[in-house]
Amino acid sequence: MTSVRANGIELGVESFGRDADPLVLLVGGVTMLSWPDALCERLAAGGRRVVRYDLRDCGGSTTVDPESPSYTLRDLAADAAALVDALGSVTAHLGGIGVGGMVAQVAALDHPGSFSALTLVGTRPVAPGPVDDDLPDHDAAVMGALFSRPMPDWSDRASVVVYAADSAALLGDDAEQARATAARIWDRTPSHAPSAHEANQLGMVFSRLDCTPRWRERLGDLAVPTLVVHGRADPFFPVGNGEALAAQIPGARLLVIDDMATALPDTATDKIAAAMLDLPCG
Repeated sequence: MTSVRANGIELGVESFGRDADPLVLLVGGVTMLSWPDALCERLAAGGRRVVRYDLRDCGGSTTVDPESPSYTLRDLAADAAALVDALGSVTAHLGGIGVGGMVAQVAALDHPGSFSALTLVGTRPVAPGPVDDDLPDHDAAVMGALFSRPMPDWSDRASVVVYAADSAALLGDDAEQARATAARIWDRTPSHAPSAHEANQLGMVFSRLDCTPRWRERLGDLAVPTLVVHGRADPFFPVGNGEALAAQIPGARLLVIDDMATALPDTATDKIAAAMLDLPCG
């Protein structure tokens, strides 16, 4: 764990593999721990330098005010491009999961010279908020159960960890994996403020970002090999979102994982890593 200065801010990063290997840059969704250790290690074993990082106002990155960000989605995309340069690479294979997948799409569109390949996991081609008519929205029953529960005491680690595990169970994810990840996120949060813990655990900062203008209509301009990974059981961004994304990006490959919901399960590590390693590495 360290930090790298890019685009005028400090970004918390963690590296796997050899510095001399082709770079795979993984955008947190919103913290870097959205990308499991097992997948990062498998990619590194396949000859890649893997760097996962926290978005602004999350984890080890510059935190100012998660409740009122002064930057936009396009600033986050510019962070990704600047980080490639700061890490001493010409280009990178860029991966984004969830909201990090939105950052990755815009980064590849706005900074095409910085990225040689793209992996988009459990995301969709539009920003948070009202969804396009042809895209499936969040599962109403699951969302109702998820958001009808009282919030945890964000100042209490045990309460937050239980809340994360229960949320994962409702979403169809591995509750024990979520419990362990939530504990690690808590322990890595540099601020003791409850709002910081909430931002890191729930990614609330992203819902407050200015994500305009739309980028979906530009996806046909992407000219990099692209892998779209989506869980068939995802109730948050149902699989139709991944199908639409893959259909709009020229030549994209769609990999649907039957037993995956919103989080990357350890059971799918080998399959996803193999598909990512098939993409060009520079």
